[in-house]
Amino acid sequence: MAENLKECKVACLAPLNKLEVICREEGAICRGLGVTKTNLCDYEVEYLCNYKRVVHKLGKTEEVQELYLVKWKGYPESMNTWEPRKNLKCTDLLYHFWEDMMRELLRLKKRTVPKKLDASIVSHLIQRAKLRQTLKLWENHLNSLGPDKGCIYVENVVDLEGPPKNFTYINDYKVGEGISLNEVAVGCECTDCLDNPVDGCCAGASQHKFAYNDCGQVRVRPGLPIYECNKRCRCGPECHNRVVQKGIQYSLCIFRTDDGRGWGVRTMERIRKNTFVMEYVGEIITTEEAERRGHVYDKEGTTYLFDLDYVDDEYTVDAAHYGNISHFVNHSCDPNLQVYNVFIENLDERLPRIAFFATRAIKAGEELTFDYKMQLDPVDAESTRMDSNFSLTGLPGSPKKRMRIECKCGVATCRKYLF
Repeated sequence: MAENLKECKVACLAPLNKLEVICREEGAICRGLGVTKTNLCDYEVEYLCNYKRVVHKLGKTEEVQELYLVKWKGYPESMNTWEPRKNLKCTDLLYHFWEDMMRELLRLKKRTVPKKLDASIVSHLIQRAKLRQTLKLWENHLNSLGPDKGCIYVENVVDLEGPPKNFTYINDYKVGEGISLNEVAVGCECTDCLDNPVDGCCAGASQHKFAYNDCGQVRVRPGLPIYECNKRCRCGPECHNRVVQKGIQYSLCIFRTDDGRGWGVRTMERIRKNTFVMEYVGEIITTEEAERRGHVYDKEGTTYLFDLDYVDDEYTVDAAHYGNISHFVNHSCDPNLQVYNVFIENLDERLPRIAFFATRAIKAGEELTFDYKMQLDPVDAESTRMDSNFSLTGLPGSPKKRMRIECKCGVATCRKYLF
C-alpha cells in the first residue's frame, strides 16, 4: 500500500489564507500558496484594525503621533502590530479605513475622532475590512466568468451584507428539465447587413426593418421582435446586426442601497439612449414549475420570475438562484431600461432572449431600473403579442393574482405597489 501513497490526495479543510499563515509561522515554502524564499519574511498590510493618537512630551513641547493596528497578510492576528502613519504606504486601505470610521462615528453621533476607539467601533471596522475583502473576491470571480467588455464592480458601504447565498452567476440561459433550445438552421448571405442586406437579412425574417442603426442603437418599437445574425450567417462578428450577443459593453456596479431595497445596479459610465445594456438571464422553467416556485417566493417577498409570453405563456425565466447582473436590478415606476425580445441562435418564439435597452441617456453613477409590470402600448397587432410583464407567476386558479408588494422606488409617479 505504501508505494501507492504518491497518488493519494486528501481534501484540505483549511482555507488557503489559513494555510498561508501556517506556512509563514513554520517558515515553510509553498509555491502553490505564493510563499517563496524571497517573500517568506515580507510584510504586506492586509487591513487596518484600529487607530489611536499618542502624545509624546519633548521637553516643553508635545508631539502627537497617529498609530494604526495592522493585520499583516499571511500572518496570524497575534502578530498584529501598531505602526506609525509614516510606515504605511497602503493609500487605498487608509482611505477605506477612515471612510468606514467616519461613517460609523457619524452614525453614533460623535463629532470628533477620539484618541482611542471604543471596542465596538474597532469590531465594526474589522468587520467592514473583512467584508470588503469578501466582496473583492466575489467581484474578481464575476469578472472572470465571461468575455464582456464592461467590468463589474461590487460595493457595500451601507451594512455588513456579503455576496448573496444560494446564487450562482451565469452569462447565458440555464435550460430546465424537459426544455430544449433548437439552434437556427440557416443564416444570411450578406456581406454588409446594414447597407446591403440580402433578402432583408435576418432582420427581415418577420418582415421587420433593420433593428439597429450604425451605432448599435435600437430603432424599432418596443414590442417588435429583434432578429440578430447568428453563427450560420456569412457576416462577421463586427456586423451591425450583432448587438445583444456581444454582451455587456459598459462597466456596472452592484451596490447596496441605503433605503431598504437590498442590492441595486448603477452604471459607471454614461449610456446613450436606445443602447443595449444587459440581458435578463436565468433558468428557463415551465409555467407550471414557476407557479410552484411562486408560492415560495411569495413568502420571501422576492420577484425574480419573468414570463416569456411573446406568443404563448409556456415558459418563465427564474433568476432567483441562477442569473447575471440583472438579478440585482431594481424596479422603478419611471424606469430607464426597456425590454425587447431578441432572437439569435434560437428562433422558437416561445423562448426569446430578454434584452434591456436604455430608454434615455443615463448618466454615470445613475441607478439602472426597469418596470416589473411593464406594459406596451398596443400600437399594432404585432406588439400586442408581447406585453413584457415582469411579474411573479400565478397562483393555482388565478395565474396572474399575486401578493401586493409595496413599491419603494420613490419617483413622483410611483404606483405604490409592484403588483
